[in-house]
Amino acid sequence: MSRVSFNRKRVKLKKLLGIRARLALLGLILVAPLMLERARSLEDTRSKQIALASTEFAGLAKHSADMQREVISSVETVLKSAAYIRASDGGVGRSCDIMRASLPANLPWIRSLMIVGGDGRIQCSTNNMYVGLDLSDRPYLTKARETRNFVFSDFLLARPNNTPIVMAAYPVSAINRDADAVVLAGVNLDWMSNIMGNLGNRPGISAVLIDSAGTVLAAPSDQASMIGHPLDTVPLLSAIAEKAIGSDKTEGSLSFVAADGLRRMVTFARVSGTQSRLIVSIDEARVSAAINREIRTAYLQLGFVCVFVLLGALVAAEKLIIQPIEMMAATATRFGQGEWSVRAARGSLPAEFVPLARAFNAMAAQLGKRERELVATNDRLTVMASIDMLSGLANRRGFQSRLDFEWMKALQNDSELSLLMIDVDHFKLFNDTYGHPEGDACLTRLGETLAGIAAETMGFAGRYGGEEFCLLLPNTDARRALEIGEMVRSAVLNLALPHCTSSYQTVTVSVGVACTRPNEKQQPGDLVEAADAALYAAKHRGRNAVVEHGFVRLSDGGMALAS
Repeated sequence: MSRVSFNRKRVKLKKLLGIRARLALLGLILVAPLMLERARSLEDTRSKQIALASTEFAGLAKHSADMQREVISSVETVLKSAAYIRASDGGVGRSCDIMRASLPANLPWIRSLMIVGGDGRIQCSTNNMYVGLDLSDRPYLTKARETRNFVFSDFLLARPNNTPIVMAAYPVSAINRDADAVVLAGVNLDWMSNIMGNLGNRPGISAVLIDSAGTVLAAPSDQASMIGHPLDTVPLLSAIAEKAIGSDKTEGSLSFVAADGLRRMVTFARVSGTQSRLIVSIDEARVSAAINREIRTAYLQLGFVCVFVLLGALVAAEKLIIQPIEMMAATATRFGQGEWSVRAARGSLPAEFVPLARAFNAMAAQLGKRERELVATNDRLTVMASIDMLSGLANRRGFQSRLDFEWMKALQNDSELSLLMIDVDHFKLFNDTYGHPEGDACLTRLGETLAGIAAETMGFAGRYGGEEFCLLLPNTDARRALEIGEMVRSAVLNLALPHCTSSYQTVTVSVGVACTRPNEKQQPGDLVEAADAALYAAKHRGRNAVVEHGFVRLSDGGMALAS
Protein backbone atom coordinates (compact mmCIF):
# COMPACT_ATOMS: atom_id res chain seq x y z
CA MET A 1 0.00 0.00 0.00
CA SER A 2 2.82 2.40 0.86
CA ARG A 3 4.36 1.91 -2.59
CA VAL A 4 0.99 2.55 -4.31
CA SER A 5 0.54 5.71 -2.22
CA PHE A 6 4.02 6.86 -3.16
CA ASN A 7 3.34 6.31 -6.86
CA ARG A 8 0.11 8.28 -6.63
CA LYS A 9 1.88 11.17 -4.94
CA ARG A 10 4.57 11.07 -7.62
CA VAL A 11 1.92 11.24 -10.36
CA LYS A 12 0.28 14.21 -8.63
CA LEU A 13 3.67 15.90 -8.30
CA LYS A 14 4.34 15.41 -12.01
CA LYS A 15 0.98 16.99 -12.83
CA LEU A 16 1.72 19.84 -10.48
CA LEU A 17 5.08 20.37 -12.16
CA GLY A 18 3.61 20.06 -15.63
CA ILE A 19 4.23 22.33 -18.56
CA ARG A 20 1.90 25.03 -17.21
CA ALA A 21 3.78 25.30 -13.94
CA ARG A 22 7.09 25.14 -15.76
CA LEU A 23 6.13 27.93 -18.13
CA ALA A 24 4.90 30.06 -15.24
CA LEU A 25 8.14 29.41 -13.36
CA LEU A 26 10.15 30.15 -16.51
CA GLY A 27 8.29 33.43 -16.92
CA LEU A 28 9.11 34.40 -13.35
CA ILE A 29 12.72 33.34 -13.77
CA LEU A 30 12.99 35.52 -16.87
CA VAL A 31 11.10 38.57 -15.61
CA ALA A 32 11.74 38.72 -11.87
CA PRO A 33 15.55 39.06 -12.10
CA LEU A 34 15.16 41.84 -14.67
CA MET A 35 12.78 43.77 -12.45
CA LEU A 36 14.86 43.15 -9.34
CA GLU A 37 17.94 44.23 -11.23
CA ARG A 38 16.15 47.42 -12.22
CA ALA A 39 15.20 48.10 -8.58
CA ARG A 40 18.75 47.34 -7.44
CA SER A 41 20.09 49.58 -10.17
CA LEU A 42 17.83 52.39 -8.98
CA GLU A 43 19.02 51.85 -5.41
CA ASP A 44 22.62 52.15 -6.61
CA THR A 45 21.67 55.20 -8.65
CA ARG A 46 20.17 56.81 -5.55
CA SER A 47 23.34 56.23 -3.54
CA LYS A 48 25.48 57.52 -6.38
CA GLN A 49 23.15 60.50 -6.87
CA ILE A 50 23.44 61.51 -3.21
CA ALA A 51 27.21 61.04 -3.27
CA LEU A 52 27.46 62.96 -6.54
CA ALA A 53 25.26 65.75 -5.20
CA SER A 54 27.44 66.01 -2.07
CA THR A 55 30.59 66.13 -4.18
CA GLU A 56 29.06 68.55 -6.68
CA PHE A 57 27.81 71.02 -4.10
CA ALA A 58 30.96 70.80 -2.04
CA GLY A 59 32.79 71.84 -5.19
CA LEU A 60 30.23 74.54 -5.93
CA ALA A 61 30.50 75.82 -2.37
CA LYS A 62 34.26 76.02 -2.64
CA HIS A 63 33.99 77.69 -6.04
CA SER A 64 31.46 80.19 -4.73
CA ALA A 65 33.64 80.89 -1.70
CA ASP A 66 36.58 81.49 -4.01
CA MET A 67 34.48 83.94 -6.06
CA GLN A 68 33.42 85.76 -2.87
CA ARG A 69 37.09 85.95 -1.93
CA GLU A 70 37.88 87.43 -5.35
CA VAL A 71 35.18 90.07 -4.85
CA ILE A 72 36.56 90.97 -1.43
CA SER A 73 40.10 90.89 -2.81
CA SER A 74 39.08 93.39 -5.52
CA VAL A 75 37.57 95.62 -2.83
CA GLU A 76 40.78 95.36 -0.78
CA THR A 77 42.83 96.34 -3.83
CA VAL A 78 40.70 99.44 -4.46
CA LEU A 79 40.94 100.47 -0.79
CA LYS A 80 44.71 100.06 -0.76
CA SER A 81 44.97 102.23 -3.90
CA ALA A 82 42.86 104.96 -2.31
CA ALA A 83 44.87 104.74 0.94
CA TYR A 84 48.12 105.07 -0.99
CA ILE A 85 46.77 108.17 -2.77
CA ARG A 86 45.71 109.69 0.57
CA ALA A 87 49.05 108.87 2.21
CA SER A 88 51.00 110.33 -0.72
CA ASP A 89 48.90 113.45 -1.24
CA GLY A 90 48.36 114.45 2.38
CA GLY A 91 45.39 116.66 1.50
CA VAL A 92 41.73 115.78 1.84
CA GLY A 93 40.38 117.63 -1.17
CA ARG A 94 42.74 116.37 -3.78
CA SER A 95 42.63 112.74 -2.59
CA CYS A 96 38.81 112.85 -2.58
CA ASP A 97 38.72 114.13 -6.13
CA ILE A 98 41.09 111.38 -7.26
CA MET A 99 39.06 108.75 -5.36
CA ARG A 100 35.79 109.83 -6.97
CA ALA A 101 37.36 109.85 -10.41
CA SER A 102 39.01 106.44 -10.02
CA LEU A 103 36.02 104.41 -8.73
CA PRO A 104 36.12 101.34 -11.09
CA ALA A 105 33.00 100.92 -13.19
CA ASN A 106 33.70 97.22 -13.64
CA LEU A 107 33.29 96.52 -9.91
CA PRO A 108 29.54 97.00 -9.46
CA TRP A 109 29.58 95.31 -6.01
CA ILE A 110 31.32 98.44 -4.57
CA ARG A 111 28.43 100.69 -3.61
CA SER A 112 30.55 103.66 -2.47
CA LEU A 113 34.03 104.69 -1.34
CA MET A 114 34.65 106.91 1.70
CA ILE A 115 37.49 108.43 3.69
CA VAL A 116 37.02 108.71 7.46
CA GLY A 117 39.12 111.14 9.46
CA GLY A 118 40.63 110.68 12.88
CA ASP A 119 37.42 111.88 14.55
CA GLY A 120 35.42 109.07 12.94
CA ARG A 121 33.47 111.30 10.58
CA ILE A 122 33.31 110.79 6.86
CA GLN A 123 35.43 113.50 5.22
CA CYS A 124 34.60 112.66 1.61
CA SER A 125 32.61 110.02 -0.30
CA THR A 126 31.62 109.02 -3.81
CA ASN A 127 28.08 109.51 -2.50
CA ASN A 128 27.75 113.03 -0.95
CA MET A 129 24.87 111.95 1.32
CA TYR A 130 27.38 110.08 3.51
CA VAL A 131 29.72 113.10 4.09
CA GLY A 132 29.77 114.15 7.74
CA LEU A 133 28.29 110.88 9.12
CA ASP A 134 29.87 109.79 12.41
CA LEU A 135 31.14 106.19 12.22
CA SER A 136 33.35 106.30 15.30
CA ASP A 137 31.18 103.68 17.02
CA ARG A 138 31.59 101.09 14.26
CA PRO A 139 33.69 98.08 15.46
CA TYR A 140 35.23 97.49 12.05
CA LEU A 141 36.66 101.06 12.06
CA THR A 142 38.30 100.57 15.45
CA LYS A 143 39.64 97.15 14.46
CA ALA A 144 41.16 98.52 11.24
CA ARG A 145 43.05 101.21 13.18
CA GLU A 146 44.23 98.71 15.81
CA THR A 147 45.37 96.02 13.40
CA ARG A 148 46.51 98.42 10.66
CA ASN A 149 45.16 95.83 8.20
CA PHE A 150 42.21 95.16 5.93
CA VAL A 151 38.96 94.50 7.83
CA PHE A 152 35.66 93.11 6.52
CA SER A 153 32.65 93.89 8.70
CA ASP A 154 29.65 91.82 9.69
CA PHE A 155 26.11 92.58 8.52
CA LEU A 156 25.17 96.28 8.96
CA LEU A 157 22.32 98.61 8.27
CA ALA A 158 23.78 101.59 6.46
CA ARG A 159 23.29 105.11 7.73
CA PRO A 160 21.22 107.09 7.02
CA ASN A 161 18.84 104.89 4.90
CA ASN A 162 19.08 101.60 6.89
CA THR A 163 19.85 99.51 3.81
CA PRO A 164 21.69 96.15 4.37
CA ILE A 165 25.37 96.51 3.69
CA VAL A 166 28.80 95.11 4.52
CA MET A 167 31.71 97.52 4.98
CA ALA A 168 35.37 97.01 4.13
CA ALA A 169 38.02 99.19 5.82
CA TYR A 170 41.71 99.82 5.23
CA PRO A 171 43.72 102.28 7.41
CA VAL A 172 46.03 104.79 5.77
CA SER A 173 48.36 104.12 8.71
CA ALA A 174 49.24 100.80 7.08
CA ILE A 175 51.17 102.95 4.57
CA ASN A 176 51.94 106.07 6.64
CA ARG A 177 52.06 105.34 10.39
CA ASP A 178 51.34 108.97 11.22
CA ALA A 179 48.11 109.09 9.25
CA ASP A 180 44.84 108.56 11.14
CA ALA A 181 42.44 108.38 8.17
CA VAL A 182 40.69 105.14 7.13
CA VAL A 183 39.43 104.32 3.63
CA LEU A 184 36.03 102.57 3.57
CA ALA A 185 34.02 100.75 0.89
CA GLY A 186 30.39 99.76 1.05
CA VAL A 187 29.83 96.28 -0.47
CA ASN A 188 26.54 95.55 -2.20
CA LEU A 189 24.97 92.37 -0.74
CA ASP A 190 22.90 91.83 -3.89
CA TRP A 191 26.06 91.18 -5.87
CA MET A 192 27.29 88.73 -3.27
CA SER A 193 23.98 86.89 -3.57
CA ASN A 194 24.23 86.86 -7.36
CA ILE A 195 27.54 85.01 -7.08
CA MET A 196 25.66 82.22 -5.29
CA GLY A 197 23.14 81.88 -8.13
CA ASN A 198 24.56 78.54 -9.23
CA LEU A 199 23.56 77.10 -5.83
CA GLY A 200 19.92 78.12 -6.05
CA ASN A 201 16.77 76.52 -7.43
CA ARG A 202 18.00 73.01 -6.58
CA PRO A 203 15.56 70.76 -4.69
CA GLY A 204 16.81 69.92 -1.21
CA ILE A 205 19.66 72.49 -1.28
CA SER A 206 20.05 75.42 1.12
CA ALA A 207 22.99 77.83 0.70
CA VAL A 208 23.86 80.97 2.66
CA LEU A 209 26.82 83.26 3.34
CA ILE A 210 27.03 84.25 7.02
CA ASP A 211 29.18 86.69 8.94
CA SER A 212 31.10 86.02 12.17
CA ALA A 213 27.94 86.63 14.23
CA GLY A 214 25.93 84.12 12.22
CA THR A 215 23.83 86.66 10.32
CA VAL A 216 22.97 85.75 6.72
CA LEU A 217 24.81 88.09 4.35
CA ALA A 218 23.90 86.53 1.01
CA ALA A 219 21.73 83.73 -0.38
CA PRO A 220 20.51 82.52 -3.80
CA SER A 221 17.50 84.34 -5.21
CA ASP A 222 15.06 81.61 -4.14
CA GLN A 223 16.26 81.97 -0.51
CA ALA A 224 16.76 85.78 -0.46
CA SER A 225 14.29 86.14 2.42
CA MET A 226 16.93 84.79 4.82
CA ILE A 227 19.31 87.77 4.25
CA GLY A 228 19.76 89.81 7.42
CA HIS A 229 18.42 87.07 9.72
CA PRO A 230 20.54 85.10 12.21
CA LEU A 231 21.35 81.58 11.13
CA ASP A 232 19.79 80.03 14.22
CA THR A 233 16.40 81.34 13.11
CA VAL A 234 16.56 79.37 9.83
CA PRO A 235 14.55 76.17 10.57
CA LEU A 236 16.64 73.68 8.65
CA LEU A 237 20.03 75.19 9.56
CA SER A 238 19.55 76.19 13.18
CA ALA A 239 20.94 72.85 14.39
CA ILE A 240 24.40 73.62 13.02
CA ALA A 241 24.55 77.40 13.57
CA GLU A 242 26.79 77.16 16.60
CA LYS A 243 29.10 74.49 15.11
CA ALA A 244 29.50 76.27 11.77
CA ILE A 245 30.19 79.63 13.37
CA GLY A 246 32.49 78.35 16.11
CA SER A 247 34.61 76.03 13.95
CA ASP A 248 38.20 77.06 13.44
CA LYS A 249 38.50 75.00 10.26
CA THR A 250 38.77 76.68 6.88
CA GLU A 251 36.31 74.16 5.42
CA GLY A 252 34.54 71.00 6.54
CA SER A 253 31.37 68.91 6.61
CA LEU A 254 28.75 68.14 9.22
CA SER A 255 25.90 65.63 9.39
CA PHE A 256 22.84 66.37 11.51
CA VAL A 257 19.13 65.73 11.91
CA ALA A 258 17.15 68.84 11.04
CA ALA A 259 13.98 70.09 12.72
CA ASP A 260 11.88 68.18 10.19
CA GLY A 261 13.46 64.91 11.35
CA LEU A 262 15.42 64.30 8.16
CA ARG A 263 19.17 63.80 7.99
CA ARG A 264 21.08 66.51 6.20
CA MET A 265 24.67 67.00 5.11
CA VAL A 266 26.28 70.42 5.51
CA THR A 267 29.44 71.68 3.84
CA PHE A 268 30.98 74.98 4.94
CA ALA A 269 33.94 77.00 3.65
CA ARG A 270 35.45 80.19 5.07
CA VAL A 271 35.89 83.15 2.73
CA SER A 272 39.59 83.96 2.82
CA GLY A 273 40.46 87.28 4.46
CA THR A 274 37.17 87.52 6.37
CA GLN A 275 35.23 85.79 9.14
CA SER A 276 32.43 85.00 6.70
CA ARG A 277 31.49 81.41 5.90
CA LEU A 278 29.62 79.88 2.99
CA ILE A 279 27.30 77.06 4.13
CA VAL A 280 25.64 74.54 1.79
CA SER A 281 23.09 72.10 3.23
CA ILE A 282 21.85 69.02 1.32
CA ASP A 283 18.52 67.34 2.17
CA GLU A 284 19.11 63.74 1.09
CA ALA A 285 15.40 62.92 1.03
CA ARG A 286 14.54 65.78 -1.33
CA VAL A 287 17.61 65.24 -3.52
CA SER A 288 16.67 61.58 -4.00
CA ALA A 289 12.89 62.12 -4.01
CA ALA A 290 12.55 61.45 -7.72
CA ILE A 291 14.66 58.30 -7.63
CA ASN A 292 12.77 57.12 -4.52
CA ARG A 293 9.52 57.41 -6.46
CA GLU A 294 11.05 55.41 -9.30
CA ILE A 295 12.16 52.71 -6.84
CA ARG A 296 8.67 52.42 -5.35
CA THR A 297 7.21 52.32 -8.83
CA ALA A 298 9.72 49.64 -9.84
CA TYR A 299 8.69 47.39 -6.93
CA LEU A 300 5.01 47.90 -7.72
CA GLN A 301 5.69 47.11 -11.36
CA LEU A 302 7.57 44.00 -10.26
CA GLY A 303 4.52 42.78 -8.36
CA PHE A 304 2.12 43.51 -11.22
CA VAL A 305 4.44 41.99 -13.80
CA CYS A 306 4.88 38.80 -11.77
CA VAL A 307 1.11 38.37 -11.41
CA PHE A 308 0.58 39.18 -15.07
CA VAL A 309 3.30 36.74 -16.13
CA LEU A 310 1.80 33.97 -14.00
CA LEU A 311 -1.67 34.43 -15.45
CA GLY A 312 -0.34 34.95 -18.96
CA ALA A 313 1.86 31.86 -18.75
CA LEU A 314 -1.07 29.70 -17.63
CA VAL A 315 -3.39 30.99 -20.35
CA ALA A 316 -0.71 30.89 -23.02
CA ALA A 317 0.35 27.39 -22.00
CA GLU A 318 -3.24 26.15 -22.26
CA LYS A 319 -4.19 27.87 -25.51
CA LEU A 320 -0.92 27.92 -27.38
CA ILE A 321 0.78 24.71 -26.25
CA ILE A 322 -1.35 22.22 -24.29
CA GLN A 323 -4.38 22.15 -26.58
CA PRO A 324 -2.38 22.02 -29.84
CA ILE A 325 -0.19 19.24 -28.44
CA GLU A 326 -3.23 17.24 -27.35
CA MET A 327 -4.81 17.74 -30.78
CA MET A 328 -1.64 16.66 -32.59
CA ALA A 329 -1.25 13.69 -30.24
CA ALA A 330 -4.84 12.54 -30.92
CA THR A 331 -4.29 12.85 -34.68
CA ALA A 332 -1.03 10.91 -34.47
CA THR A 333 -2.76 8.20 -32.40
CA ARG A 334 -5.51 7.78 -34.99
CA PHE A 335 -2.94 7.71 -37.75
CA GLY A 336 -0.95 5.07 -35.88
CA GLN A 337 -4.11 2.97 -35.56
CA GLY A 338 -4.37 2.76 -39.35
CA GLU A 339 -6.55 5.76 -40.27
CA TRP A 340 -4.33 6.73 -43.16
CA SER A 341 -6.67 9.49 -44.35
CA VAL A 342 -6.59 11.43 -41.06
CA ARG A 343 -5.00 14.89 -41.25
CA ALA A 344 -4.18 17.65 -38.75
CA ALA A 345 -6.57 20.62 -38.96
CA ARG A 346 -4.15 23.51 -39.52
CA GLY A 347 -6.85 26.18 -39.28
CA SER A 348 -7.45 25.58 -35.55
CA LEU A 349 -3.77 25.53 -34.59
CA PRO A 350 -1.55 28.47 -33.56
CA ALA A 351 0.79 29.73 -36.24
CA GLU A 352 3.80 28.13 -34.51
CA PHE A 353 2.23 24.66 -34.89
CA VAL A 354 1.22 25.08 -38.54
CA PRO A 355 4.64 23.95 -39.87
CA LEU A 356 4.39 20.85 -37.67
CA ALA A 357 0.86 20.10 -38.91
CA ARG A 358 1.94 20.70 -42.51
CA ALA A 359 4.87 18.34 -42.06
CA PHE A 360 2.62 15.74 -40.43
CA ASN A 361 0.09 15.93 -43.26
CA ALA A 362 2.85 15.69 -45.86
CA MET A 363 4.22 12.66 -44.07
CA ALA A 364 0.81 10.99 -44.02
CA ALA A 365 0.19 11.75 -47.69
CA GLN A 366 3.51 10.25 -48.71
CA LEU A 367 3.43 7.22 -46.43
CA GLY A 368 1.70 4.98 -49.04
CA LYS A 369 4.07 6.11 -51.69
CA ARG A 370 6.99 5.50 -49.38
CA GLU A 371 5.76 1.99 -48.66
CA ARG A 372 5.46 1.20 -52.37
CA GLU A 373 8.90 2.61 -52.97
CA LEU A 374 10.20 0.52 -50.09
CA VAL A 375 8.72 -2.67 -51.56
CA ALA A 376 10.22 -1.86 -54.96
CA THR A 377 13.55 -1.08 -53.35
CA ASN A 378 13.49 -4.34 -51.44
CA ASP A 379 12.77 -6.16 -54.69
CA ARG A 380 15.66 -4.42 -56.35
CA LEU A 381 17.90 -5.22 -53.43
CA THR A 382 16.80 -8.84 -53.61
CA VAL A 383 17.67 -8.92 -57.30
CA MET A 384 20.98 -7.16 -56.67
CA ALA A 385 21.77 -9.67 -53.95
CA SER A 386 21.27 -12.45 -56.52
CA ILE A 387 23.32 -10.88 -59.36
CA ASP A 388 27.03 -11.21 -59.97
CA MET A 389 28.16 -7.68 -60.82
CA LEU A 390 31.17 -8.82 -62.88
CA SER A 391 29.49 -11.19 -65.32
CA GLY A 392 25.98 -9.77 -65.14
CA LEU A 393 24.62 -13.27 -64.48
CA ALA A 394 22.96 -14.64 -61.38
CA ASN A 395 25.36 -15.35 -58.53
CA ARG A 396 25.44 -18.64 -56.64
CA ARG A 397 22.63 -17.55 -54.34
CA GLY A 398 20.45 -16.50 -57.26
CA PHE A 399 21.24 -19.69 -59.13
CA GLN A 400 20.35 -21.85 -56.10
CA SER A 401 16.99 -20.08 -55.74
CA ARG A 402 16.22 -20.63 -59.43
CA LEU A 403 17.36 -24.26 -59.27
CA ASP A 404 15.02 -24.92 -56.32
CA PHE A 405 12.16 -23.26 -58.20
CA GLU A 406 12.74 -25.17 -61.47
CA TRP A 407 13.26 -28.44 -59.56
CA MET A 408 9.88 -28.05 -57.84
CA LYS A 409 8.26 -27.11 -61.13
CA ALA A 410 9.75 -30.15 -62.96
CA LEU A 411 8.70 -32.37 -60.06
CA GLN A 412 5.13 -31.13 -60.33
CA ASN A 413 5.05 -31.40 -64.14
CA ASP A 414 7.06 -34.65 -64.34
CA SER A 415 9.41 -32.97 -66.84
CA GLU A 416 13.12 -33.25 -67.40
CA LEU A 417 15.68 -30.77 -66.07
CA SER A 418 19.21 -30.41 -67.38
CA LEU A 419 22.23 -28.60 -65.97
CA LEU A 420 25.49 -27.51 -67.57
CA MET A 421 28.51 -26.81 -65.31
CA ILE A 422 31.10 -24.78 -67.24
CA ASP A 423 34.68 -24.09 -66.13
CA VAL A 424 37.29 -21.89 -67.84
CA ASP A 425 40.35 -23.98 -68.67
CA HIS A 426 43.63 -22.96 -67.04
CA PHE A 427 42.11 -19.67 -65.77
CA LYS A 428 44.68 -19.32 -62.99
CA LEU A 429 47.45 -19.34 -65.60
CA PHE A 430 45.44 -16.74 -67.57
CA ASN A 431 45.30 -14.46 -64.54
CA ASP A 432 48.97 -14.97 -63.78
CA THR A 433 49.89 -14.19 -67.39
CA TYR A 434 47.57 -11.29 -68.23
CA GLY A 435 46.66 -9.96 -64.80
CA HIS A 436 43.45 -9.83 -62.90
CA PRO A 437 41.90 -6.91 -64.85
CA GLU A 438 42.17 -8.96 -68.04
CA GLY A 439 40.84 -11.96 -66.13
CA ASP A 440 37.81 -9.92 -65.08
CA ALA A 441 37.34 -8.79 -68.69
CA CYS A 442 37.47 -12.39 -69.82
CA LEU A 443 34.81 -13.44 -67.29
CA THR A 444 32.65 -10.52 -68.41
CA ARG A 445 32.83 -11.66 -72.06
CA LEU A 446 31.95 -15.21 -71.03
CA GLY A 447 29.01 -13.93 -69.02
CA GLU A 448 27.72 -12.00 -72.02
CA THR A 449 28.07 -15.11 -74.22
CA LEU A 450 26.25 -17.36 -71.74
CA ALA A 451 23.50 -14.78 -71.31
CA GLY A 452 22.94 -14.79 -75.07
CA ILE A 453 22.78 -18.61 -75.22
CA ALA A 454 20.44 -18.71 -72.20
CA ALA A 455 18.10 -16.30 -73.98
CA GLU A 456 18.11 -18.48 -77.12
CA THR A 457 17.52 -21.75 -75.26
CA MET A 458 15.07 -20.48 -72.63
CA GLY A 459 17.65 -21.38 -70.00
CA PHE A 460 19.00 -19.65 -66.90
CA ALA A 461 22.70 -18.78 -66.72
CA GLY A 462 24.68 -18.02 -63.56
CA ARG A 463 28.19 -17.67 -62.19
CA TYR A 464 28.62 -20.49 -59.72
CA GLY A 465 31.89 -19.18 -58.32
CA GLY A 466 35.34 -18.08 -59.48
CA GLU A 467 35.76 -19.15 -63.13
CA GLU A 468 32.90 -21.68 -62.91
CA PHE A 469 29.57 -20.95 -64.62
CA CYS A 470 26.31 -22.90 -64.91
CA LEU A 471 23.38 -23.06 -67.31
CA LEU A 472 20.06 -24.47 -66.11
CA LEU A 473 17.81 -25.85 -68.88
CA PRO A 474 14.17 -26.61 -67.94
CA ASN A 475 12.18 -29.05 -70.12
CA THR A 476 15.40 -30.16 -71.83
CA ASP A 477 16.46 -33.78 -72.34
CA ALA A 478 20.02 -35.08 -72.32
CA ARG A 479 20.47 -34.98 -76.09
CA ARG A 480 19.43 -31.35 -76.35
CA ALA A 481 21.53 -30.52 -73.30
CA LEU A 482 24.60 -31.98 -74.99
CA GLU A 483 23.89 -29.89 -78.08
CA ILE A 484 23.62 -26.76 -76.00
CA GLY A 485 26.82 -27.73 -74.17
CA GLU A 486 28.62 -27.98 -77.49
CA MET A 487 27.08 -24.62 -78.47
CA VAL A 488 28.61 -23.08 -75.34
CA ARG A 489 32.04 -24.63 -75.96
CA SER A 490 32.08 -23.47 -79.60
CA ALA A 491 30.87 -19.96 -78.77
CA VAL A 492 33.66 -19.50 -76.24
CA LEU A 493 36.24 -20.86 -78.61
CA ASN A 494 35.01 -18.53 -81.35
CA LEU A 495 35.56 -15.57 -79.06
CA ALA A 496 39.25 -16.15 -79.78
CA LEU A 497 40.34 -14.67 -76.49
CA PRO A 498 44.16 -15.05 -76.40
CA HIS A 499 45.52 -17.51 -73.85
CA CYS A 500 49.18 -18.19 -74.59
CA THR A 501 49.64 -20.69 -71.75
CA SER A 502 46.83 -22.89 -73.08
CA SER A 503 47.52 -25.65 -75.60
CA TYR A 504 44.73 -24.15 -77.73
CA GLN A 505 46.26 -20.62 -77.53
CA THR A 506 42.77 -19.24 -76.84
CA VAL A 507 40.40 -19.30 -73.93
CA THR A 508 38.39 -22.56 -73.84
CA VAL A 509 35.89 -24.07 -71.44
CA SER A 510 35.09 -27.58 -70.23
CA VAL A 511 31.40 -28.44 -69.94
CA GLY A 512 29.78 -31.07 -67.73
CA VAL A 513 26.19 -32.05 -68.61
CA ALA A 514 23.67 -33.75 -66.34
CA CYS A 515 20.00 -34.46 -66.98
CA THR A 516 17.28 -35.99 -64.79
CA ARG A 517 13.58 -36.19 -64.22
CA PRO A 518 13.17 -35.03 -60.60
CA ASN A 519 11.39 -37.34 -58.10
CA GLU A 520 10.78 -37.43 -54.37
CA LYS A 521 13.97 -39.40 -53.67
CA GLN A 522 16.23 -36.88 -55.41
CA GLN A 523 17.46 -33.44 -54.29
CA PRO A 524 18.56 -30.49 -56.43
CA GLY A 525 22.04 -31.04 -55.11
CA ASP A 526 22.15 -34.40 -56.77
CA LEU A 527 21.86 -32.70 -60.17
CA VAL A 528 24.66 -30.27 -59.30
CA GLU A 529 26.84 -33.16 -58.11
CA ALA A 530 26.22 -35.07 -61.36
CA ALA A 531 27.10 -32.02 -63.51
CA ASP A 532 30.26 -31.47 -61.44
CA ALA A 533 31.26 -35.07 -61.99
CA ALA A 534 30.73 -34.64 -65.72
CA LEU A 535 32.82 -31.45 -65.66
CA TYR A 536 35.61 -33.28 -63.87
CA ALA A 537 35.51 -35.97 -66.57
CA ALA A 538 35.65 -33.31 -69.33
CA LYS A 539 38.82 -31.82 -67.81
CA HIS A 540 40.40 -35.28 -67.65
CA ARG A 541 39.66 -35.79 -71.34
CA GLY A 542 41.91 -32.88 -72.25
CA ARG A 543 39.60 -29.90 -71.60
CA ASN A 544 37.74 -27.91 -74.27
CA ALA A 545 35.25 -30.80 -74.18
CA VAL A 546 31.62 -31.57 -73.36
CA VAL A 547 30.86 -34.69 -71.24
CA GLU A 548 27.57 -36.05 -69.92
CA HIS A 549 27.20 -38.02 -66.70
CA GLY A 550 23.60 -39.17 -66.41
CA PHE A 551 21.53 -40.72 -63.66
CA VAL A 552 20.72 -44.50 -63.66
CA ARG A 553 17.78 -45.97 -61.81
CA LEU A 554 18.70 -48.52 -59.12
CA SER A 555 16.73 -51.68 -58.34
CA ASP A 556 15.41 -50.17 -55.10
CA GLY A 557 13.96 -47.24 -57.02
CA GLY A 558 16.77 -44.83 -56.11
CA MET A 559 19.11 -42.97 -58.50
CA ALA A 560 22.87 -43.08 -58.86
CA LEU A 561 25.38 -41.30 -61.05
CA ALA A 562 26.49 -43.11 -64.15
CA SER A 563 30.25 -43.28 -64.61
